[in-house]
Amino acid sequence: MCGGVEARQADKVWRIYFPNPKAAIPVQLKGSGQLDWIHWGRRKEEPGSSPHGGWARLGTVKAGGWDRYKPCRGFGMVERFMEKEGRLGDKNRPSHWFDVPQGYALECLIIGEGEQRRVYVVTTDPPEEYAWIHDRWPLLAELKTT
Repeated sequence: MCGGVEARQADKVWRIYFPNPKAAIPVQLKGSGQLDWIHWGRRKEEPGSSPHGGWARLGTVKAGGWDRYKPCRGFGMVERFMEKEGRLGDKNRPSHWFDVPQGYALECLIIGEGEQRRVYVVTTDPPEEYAWIHDRWPLLAELKTT
């Protein structure tokens, strides 16, 4: 379900983990060359009206379940993502890091404005060879160069 990401900014590599209330992801908005660090999701203890969590199931997005938030498409410009093995609440869950292929990014939804702006990573079924790790996987989007 992508519990962490690794991003690079100049010579600095950042490891960002969703549980951190200051977690943000570098996101490029569709149709824009601008890169913004956007707060990743919303934790249960955080105020606001955006959904709890940091992920959006692709099936729910396609069914219109996110339409009321008027999301914009974005691309999480990260080099790697982390999946935790097993279910939330399991103890000693091993972490597995996966490279994002060159020319790809995490498919994301951006909702809200100003300080309330949030990014949610779109998830889908895992590749068959990784289904044993987790039942949700970040959706990768190919970055088009024109």
